[in-house]
Amino acid sequence: MIDKRKAKLNMKVQWTKFIIVLALYLLFLYWVKSWLGLIVVPFIYDAYISKKINWQWWKDAEGPIRFVMSWVDAIIFALIAVYFINLFFFQNYVIPSSSLEKSLLRGDYLFVSKVSYGPRIPQTPLTMPLTQHTLPIFNTKSYIEWPQWDYRRVKGLGKVQLNDIVVFNYPAGDSVMMADQYQAQDYYQTCYAYGMQEYGRSVVVDSLTPQQQWDYYHKVLDMGAQVVKGNPSTFGVLGSRPVDRRENYVKRCVGLPGQTLQIKDKIVYLDGQANKEPDNVQYTYFVKFKPGMWFTNELMIDLNITEEDVLSLNVNKYMPMTRQAAEALAKRTDLVEYVQQVTDEHHADGGKTYPVDANTGWTRDNYGPVWIPEKGKSVKLNLSNIAVYERPIRVYEGNQLEVKDGKIYINGQATDTYTFKMDYYWMMGDNRHNSLDSRYWGFVPEDHVVGKPIFIWLSINPDNVGKKYRWNRLFNLVDNIK
Repeated sequence: MIDKRKAKLNMKVQWTKFIIVLALYLLFLYWVKSWLGLIVVPFIYDAYISKKINWQWWKDAEGPIRFVMSWVDAIIFALIAVYFINLFFFQNYVIPSSSLEKSLLRGDYLFVSKVSYGPRIPQTPLTMPLTQHTLPIFNTKSYIEWPQWDYRRVKGLGKVQLNDIVVFNYPAGDSVMMADQYQAQDYYQTCYAYGMQEYGRSVVVDSLTPQQQWDYYHKVLDMGAQVVKGNPSTFGVLGSRPVDRRENYVKRCVGLPGQTLQIKDKIVYLDGQANKEPDNVQYTYFVKFKPGMWFTNELMIDLNITEEDVLSLNVNKYMPMTRQAAEALAKRTDLVEYVQQVTDEHHADGGKTYPVDANTGWTRDNYGPVWIPEKGKSVKLNLSNIAVYERPIRVYEGNQLEVKDGKIYINGQATDTYTFKMDYYWMMGDNRHNSLDSRYWGFVPEDHVVGKPIFIWLSINPDNVGKKYRWNRLFNLVDNIK
């Protein structure tokens, strides 16, 4: 049967197809620098030229076998195609939270380019397409942890630029509490909070020496970890995820490798120069309505206020707004008594800032200065800054780190310097008072960078205010959102 089909083929056409496919495949292997893929070349040759393997044997079958196998063949082909397209070229991403509002909105579907920064060779190649880490319905891992490959990134069109909006894997997502209600929460922040309840509240940290502060904070974290691990019925079993299987986040890059970042009165400074704030940056405002007055649907649409914003006002008496919206609302003296921006003095902060194991006194609005690690560059280490660089050195770059008797030990050797193996970035949301970002979990290593959003291909309003579909946002370029 195979010989009869081969006899019907125009071999000049088959050879042309084979040469084109082979050339494209070899260019792909050259791009990813993985010549192991040459083992596939004989199968490509057979599919077009020799026809020794009956790849579509089911077409000769009859009845239900042919029908079923035609669908199986189509599904397998689609899954393989989606796997490689998502891995090396682009994937879709939906904005799940309000951390980038009003630049990117909840319900925006993004076309994310992998080639902009260069696609990563997967750490976990055996994974189910169209899933990140969990199989729906079955609620089990969607990937097999073996084999685990080292980080390697294929050459892309460029590098992360200042103020780019970037999709990346959640850095603090290496340890995950598997209970559904806790999976999205930061494990380390949770440990700190419970450790403070168990151990830390009675200690005056300012009275401790640097070594004692290090020991104290790690004792707090250890005790919090014992609470979490000791209550699997509440928090679930503690699990871990490879870098490429961690949750996808999207934020704006406001600090590049080698820059010194500081936040003063909400403004980000890089190497002493103020960075341009996003056009739609939001901060939190206290709002007090006059008795009997409240938002109307029309006002919410005019000011681009969401139901989530209104819920925050109901519960906390404050809500996020752009400066333009806050000024417009303040002018409505028929509705409101005052609109006042929240500051650190109002104690409306969102939690312990990074690093949680240090007494920095930093807040979300006044943070740093902190030097962002750059590949090949060294930092001078001491007990005042070791907590800032502990996680990159120990977790992201795989070293052993200890502090004993006032000295820093890396891989058993006393040292006061460290040379970084990767570039790191500082990511923040445009909704500055409602964004869990680098101010709370620190640097984003280069091996966590996924890709660059290019445009919005669909936008669905999750609120009951206004129209369901935001047609005016379709095909808006993300680069134009400054």
